[in-house]
Amino acid sequence: MLTVADVAVSRGGRRALEGVSFELRPGHALILRGPNGIGKTTLLRTIAGLQDPAAGRIERASGSVAYAAHADGLKGAMSVAENLRFWARIFGAAPATVDAALAALNLSDLGSRPAALLSAGQKRRLGLARLVVLGRPLWVLDEPTVSLDDASVALFAGVVRGHLAGGGAALLATHVDLGLPEAAVLDLAPFRARADRARAGRPASFDEAFA
Repeated sequence: MLTVADVAVSRGGRRALEGVSFELRPGHALILRGPNGIGKTTLLRTIAGLQDPAAGRIERASGSVAYAAHADGLKGAMSVAENLRFWARIFGAAPATVDAALAALNLSDLGSRPAALLSAGQKRRLGLARLVVLGRPLWVLDEPTVSLDDASVALFAGVVRGHLAGGGAALLATHVDLGLPEAAVLDLAPFRARADRARAGRPASFDEAFA
């Protein structure tokens, strides 16, 4: 479903990661780990097609990716259900998928509430409910559990597990234990670009030396 071959990615005109290679097959999940700033978000954006790789090859079927980043992408004046119906119309999903998405993220009782009045955790769950509506097989998720409490993290893990059981795949960057022991883990530290590895262990500037 996804092939990443010797990929390098750049941020701000400077390489962040290089030599990244892995495959992701239907029914499998891969969790990306690494310190803050190493380039997890940049790599995910590149895989999602939002920017070009600096080197290497990424293979995925056209229209296969559903990308969820830090922003929830909600229309505050629209209700919870209206937000999902909007996305369903855009992507040609059956109306029944809206009800399924609401139930999957425990939002059914909030269907008529304006999105602007939701708590941070509820907004996050609504943003993630779009994944169910879009119906795309490859989920690329950047810190999907931000603002979620433990119960909601477990709920979301169940949604991911159901997606995998249906033949989908998931690529996630997260520091949280999702309770998915079947997911493989890729540490990105060995793929830090050579220039960044050279900087590691010494201050990048005089000010940082005394920070």
